[in-house]
Amino acid sequence: MDFEKQYTVDPAHIDVQGIMDGLYYPFYMESCRHDFIREVLGFDLEEQAHQGVFMVLSQYTIKYLRSLKKDDAFSVTCTLYADKSGGPRLHFKQNIVMNGKVMTTAVFTGTCVPAAGGRPYLPDAIKALVADAPQLEVETLK
Repeated sequence: MDFEKQYTVDPAHIDVQGIMDGLYYPFYMESCRHDFIREVLGFDLEEQAHQGVFMVLSQYTIKYLRSLKKDDAFSVTCTLYADKSGGPRLHFKQNIVMNGKVMTTAVFTGTCVPAAGGRPYLPDAIKALVADAPQLEVETLK
C-alpha cells in the first residue's frame, strides 16, 4: 500500500540558515499520513473521534539526510506495515523525496484508543487491512 503526495516548501518554514527547519519535516509527513489514513484505510480521523475512537501516535524515529530549501518541490511517501509482534500497532514508513533522492526518512507508530480511556486496539476494519501489510523489520531507517 504505497501512497505519495506532492508538496512545495512554504517560505515561512525556512530558518536563518536558508534551509527548512527540522520541526516542519514531520508536519509534511503528518499531512501525507492523514490523507493515506483517510483515502486508503478509509478511517476518517475527525469522524472517528466524534464516535469515540482516537488514532494516536505512540512514537516515531526520523533521520534527516539532506536539507530542503525555499520553494523546493518534493513528495512524501507513506507505506503501511503491520507490527511484527502482532500488537495493536500500525507502522507508517515515510520518506521525503526530491529529484529521486531521499531527503528524510521516518517511521511513525500509532494505535487506536477509546476516547473515554482504555487499552490500545485496532478497529476490525483496520485489522483487516493490516493483515495483508508487510511486517515492520527492526532496521527500517535506511
